[in-house]
Amino acid sequence: MKLEKKLKELGLKLPKVSTPGGNYVSVNIRENIAYIAIQFPIIDEKYYYQGRLGDEVSTEAGYKAMEICALNVIAQIEAKVGFDTIIGLNHIDAYFQAGNLWDDSPKIVNGASDTFVTILGDKGTHSRAIFGVDSLPRNFSVGLTATFTLHKNSKA
Repeated sequence: MKLEKKLKELGLKLPKVSTPGGNYVSVNIRENIAYIAIQFPIIDEKYYYQGRLGDEVSTEAGYKAMEICALNVIAQIEAKVGFDTIIGLNHIDAYFQAGNLWDDSPKIVNGASDTFVTILGDKGTHSRAIFGVDSLPRNFSVGLTATFTLHKNSKA
């Protein structure tokens, strides 16, 4: 199924791809693996869900923040190599900053996992790792990186 059609069925829209904040590329391809640089809850250059989970940001809002991060990952793939070039999602690394008593990281990361599986179907199944960190750029509550396997001869 075409990405645009699937997104329309789900009532979703891909955000505008963000520009890297340093000396790196958003999508780096080695052989047929695409590495997606960290994506944050940004929609069309507007920042969302800043602060610590459990303090300024609720678990439910963290789930939504991870959904946005996943949509940004998909937007990067679509913009750089095209959605049709992917064989599947391999792995995601999820990062979060939280207050001392907050411990619901699997729930928020499901926001990304659920989004990938809903949009990509079987191609969206993946392994994942979750990292609590002291801080994230721009005080974002969450961030997400991903790797995809691409069909041979795909280029960025």
